[in-house]
Amino acid sequence: MALIRFLARLIGILAVLMGLLWVGQGTGLIMWPAESFMLADKSWAINGAVLAAVGLIVIWLSRRIR
Repeated sequence: MALIRFLARLIGILAVLMGLLWVGQGTGLIMWPAESFMLADKSWAINGAVLAAVGLIVIWLSRRIR
């Protein structure tokens, strides 16, 4: 059970970080890489916010696993 909890937390953390990167790219705050199709595209900011929220939910649920 500890392995499942660890993997869920890891996946949740990675999802939050990736989501925040997408939000940054979608809003134009992070202009990296320069040739990315996601830059200054508001739909990617929304997708990133959803992914970050899902990641937070996964982290929260992993803390409840016993």
